[in-house]
Amino acid sequence: MKLLSIFSGRVPGVLATLILGAGLAYTSTMRAANNYEIPELPEGTESAVFAGGCFWCTESDFEKVNGVIEAVSGYTGGEEDRPTYRQVSAGQTGHIEAVIVYYDPTKVSYDYLLQVYWRHINPTDSGGQFVDRGPQYRPAIFYSNEEMKAQAEASKQALAASGRYDKPLTVELLPLETFWPAEGYHQNYYDRNPIRYTFYRHGSGRDQYLEETWGKDLKLPPPEPTAMVKSAQPEKTGKKMMNEASYSKPSDSEIKQKLTSLQYKVTQHEGTEQPFNNEYWDNKQPGIYVDIVSGEPLFSSTHKYKSGTGWPSFYQPLESAYIVEKRDFKLLLPRTEVRSKHGDSHLGHVFKDGPEPTGLRYCINSAALRFVPVEKLEEEGYGQYAALFQ
Repeated sequence: MKLLSIFSGRVPGVLATLILGAGLAYTSTMRAANNYEIPELPEGTESAVFAGGCFWCTESDFEKVNGVIEAVSGYTGGEEDRPTYRQVSAGQTGHIEAVIVYYDPTKVSYDYLLQVYWRHINPTDSGGQFVDRGPQYRPAIFYSNEEMKAQAEASKQALAASGRYDKPLTVELLPLETFWPAEGYHQNYYDRNPIRYTFYRHGSGRDQYLEETWGKDLKLPPPEPTAMVKSAQPEKTGKKMMNEASYSKPSDSEIKQKLTSLQYKVTQHEGTEQPFNNEYWDNKQPGIYVDIVSGEPLFSSTHKYKSGTGWPSFYQPLESAYIVEKRDFKLLLPRTEVRSKHGDSHLGHVFKDGPEPTGLRYCINSAALRFVPVEKLEEEGYGQYAALFQ
C-alpha cells in the first residue's frame, strides 16, 4: 500500500493522507492550489501524468477512455509554488500545462493510456502543440518510477519505428515532481463550456492533423478489462509470476541448443516459414502466445483471426510494450517488421489490411512463438491473463 500526501489548499497547514492502494504509480506530492478541490478516489486507483499542449483538450481526450476515473488539468515541471494560469501561460515559471489521469488498472492499463496519448498530440513538435506555442505547451510524459519510464520509452520507440512520422519524435520523458491543479474554471472546461471549447479545438487544427496522420488507426479498440492487472504478489501467494524482469535474451549458444533449426533461422536471421505448414496457423485453442526465446507474452487467442494467409494472424498484440516495430526494405517496398522487445526475436510483419477494430494484421511466424493454453497460465507464471478467457 502506498500513500499519497496531499497538502490542502483550503485548510492551510493541514496535511491529509490518502490511501490509494497497492501498485500505485504516483509517488510524488500533488498539492491543491487555486481553491480547486482534489476529487476523492477509490482504493486501488493509479495515476499517470501527460502534457499534450492545451490541457482542456488533453483532459477531454483522456476522460473519454473507459477506466479513467478523473483527469485533472494542472501544472508541473517548474519550481515556483502555487503557479497560476497567467504565470504559466506566459512562460514565467518553467511549468508545463499537463493533466494527471486517475484510472482503474482493472479496466485500463498504463500502456493503453500511452496509446491514447500518442493519438492526440503531434510528437514531432517540441515548440508547443498546434496553436499554443512555447515550452509551457510542449509535449512530455512524466514518470514516477522506473517501470513507468521503461514502458513509456518502449512505447515511444515502437512509434518511432512504425514509420508513421518522417521527423524524429521529440516528446520528453521527465521525472514527476509536484503537480499543481489548475484553477477551477479550467477543470472539465470541455463539458462546462462546450461551444467555446469546440470553437477553440476546431480552430487549433488539432483534430484535422490527427485525422490526417492516423486515418482509420486513430480510433483505438476498447481496453481489455483486467488483462493488465498486477493482481498477484509472488512472495505472498507462493505462485510463480512472470514479469518484465523475467525476460531476457540468452546467449547465442543457448539459443541454438534450445531451438530447432527453423526456429533459429526465423528468430535470429529473419527467416520465414512456409504458409499452411506451421504449428499455429490453424490453432483454435484458447491461450496466449509467448516469444519462444524470451518468454515475453506477445499475443492472445482472443485477438487471433483467420486471415487466409497460412500464418497465425492477430489484429492486436496482447502486450504492445513487448512489441518493437521496424521498417523493413528487404522486398524493395517498405514493410513494418515486428520484433520482441527483450528477446529481439524476429516475429513477422504488421500490415494495415486487418479486421476491425484496429484494421491491423500482425502476420507472425509460428516458429517464433510458444503457445501456453489457458489451463497452464497459472502454472507457467502468466496467471494475470486468465481473466481474458473468463
